[in-house]
Amino acid sequence: MGVDPVWQDLGTIERLVRESRTIAVVGLSDRPERPSFGVARYLVAAGLTVFPVNPALRTWQGLTAYPSLAEVPEHVDVVDVFRKPADVEPVVRDAIAAGAGAVWFQLGVVNPAAAQLAADAGLAVVVDRCLAVEHREVVGWS
Repeated sequence: MGVDPVWQDLGTIERLVRESRTIAVVGLSDRPERPSFGVARYLVAAGLTVFPVNPALRTWQGLTAYPSLAEVPEHVDVVDVFRKPADVEPVVRDAIAAGAGAVWFQLGVVNPAAAQLAADAGLAVVVDRCLAVEHREVVGWS
């Protein structure tokens, strides 16, 4: 079963990539071989403000890591989610409570109920796409 095209709207993707400046990376790993590490490193290098969110980390690449979205001290434009699909709904609820602008479920993270929950709360939603790849495509930064 594929992803509903509404969650991969190119206009939404382009707007989020062009306008977002603060990204909370939920499930960020400190292991360089993990996709979350590479994506976060790219986002930092591209000049975005990244908030690592992982209760197992205190810091990541010199940045303060936060145990939850509720602990992030600034407004978050996009919550970039690297969690198993079954674990996404609590992240979405935290994103809603934090007043985030969007949730972005990384490649392989597909949970239609959680996506609908976010959309119903007024958040922009992207599902099963890579934020770094889309940023590179839209902005042309490498």
